Amino acid sequence: MGKAQKYVLLGDATYPLQDWILKPYQEDKNLTQRQLQFNYRLKRAHSVIENAFLRLKARWQILLKSDDCSLELLPTLVLTCCILHNVCEAHDNPFNEEWLEGTEPTELSKPCQPAPATMEDNRAEQVRELMCQYFESCGEG
Repeated sequence: MGKAQKYVLLGDATYPLQDWILKPYQEDKNLTQRQLQFNYRLKRAHSVIENAFLRLKARWQILLKSDDCSLELLPTLVLTCCILHNVCEAHDNPFNEEWLEGTEPTELSKPCQPAPATMEDNRAEQVRELMCQYFESCGEG
């Protein structure tokens, strides 16, 4: 869209809109087609991320155990599993769908109530609008 953007995290409606947290538009009957498309694309991206983490946990089941390593070691452990996963993928070591049998999606803790509007960043709406325009220019999918 002609304007450089930094990376953003995907959040759901309970998170405050920030220029680094993209969240969907609040669902109501007044959403435009463009806003509905944005919400749909965000939901699809979120499901891709959930599936990626599910596959990572299935291949490297040490990630399913919360008490196997110290908290200080955890980031290194996760990064190592990601690197090893990519090495396996690059060398055609296929993912075994049977590994998923012992793995279930887990709900991560998140706020129960939507964030107050005072926590929202006005600049973030510009970022969301740019992303909305970008999705619109990409067409369906």
